[in-house]
Amino acid sequence: MKKLMLGLLLVPLFAMLSWADEAAFRSDHPDEYIVQKGDTLWDISNRFLQTPWLWPEIWHVNQQIRNPHLIYPGDVISLVYIDGEPRLTVDRPVKLAPGETKLSPSVRVLPRDEAISTIPLDRINSFLSRSRIVSEEELEAAPYMVAGPEKRIIVGEGDYAYARGDFETDMTNYGVYRKEEHFRDPITGEYLGTHAQNIGTVRVGNTDEDITRVQVLTSREEIRMGDRLLPSEERTIESNFYPSAPDDEINALILAVEGGLSQVGKLDVVMVNKGDREGLLVGNVLAVYKRGEVTRDPVTGERITLPDERAGLVMIFRTFEKMSLALVLEAERPLAVNDKLLNP
Repeated sequence: MKKLMLGLLLVPLFAMLSWADEAAFRSDHPDEYIVQKGDTLWDISNRFLQTPWLWPEIWHVNQQIRNPHLIYPGDVISLVYIDGEPRLTVDRPVKLAPGETKLSPSVRVLPRDEAISTIPLDRINSFLSRSRIVSEEELEAAPYMVAGPEKRIIVGEGDYAYARGDFETDMTNYGVYRKEEHFRDPITGEYLGTHAQNIGTVRVGNTDEDITRVQVLTSREEIRMGDRLLPSEERTIESNFYPSAPDDEINALILAVEGGLSQVGKLDVVMVNKGDREGLLVGNVLAVYKRGEVTRDPVTGERITLPDERAGLVMIFRTFEKMSLALVLEAERPLAVNDKLLNP
């Protein structure tokens, strides 16, 4: 009897899982798609799936393809059924030599950097290397540019200049940073950090007491006296992002849009008031909700607040202790500072 009851319970469960797989696909999905140069994994997944960040769970990889995240132009994405469940397969056609009439097992070696990216990296490359969120104390304690040659107050690439402060003995290259906006949590008022924008790099030379001669290696704009010097980061720049839902419940806000704008659109970079301490990880996807409008009930006359409306998706691509940077992947309507970010 127990086995019978268990079996009766499992039947609707399996049916529910099968329905969930079916429901994951868009009603207008293609049966097959050939990957084009310039595509991203997110774009391709969005052609097939209602929830693109779930693509790793329903992609079935050809045994000849070792890494499902490395997909190349020319690969064929197909919707098939395996054991009765819908799956997306990745097939890599083998090119025939001139005069060859049949296929034979073979291996193609492809450069990793030719694989399509998860998201458009050109939209975030500068933020991966140029933006930092630091504490006010860290910035104030950092060495700073103090004088240029011949009393110049600005310097550029190739110039030498002088800086003042304590440099690390084993560090020769420093980034030049300019203080931007201070961020506080709009709900709690907690200080979250200061945005420091990188504008160049210098190499440290000889030191006389607390004055150090530096050589400007690169400059994206004019370096001014008073700009701060922070040690160059020794970290791997992420080039592949694997979308996922956060493990913990997230209730965050859009703090700002890169560039100082108030309105947010697709592929804009936004700053988020949650970070490492809240468990946010690179690749986490968050849903954007517009706050419900306040209106007047036409019958009772009382003021009521309408429900929040889902309006887009963002993906975290860099985290700091109390803040994160995210890329807007979808925007069904204009987004704005102070819009909510919740689990997708």
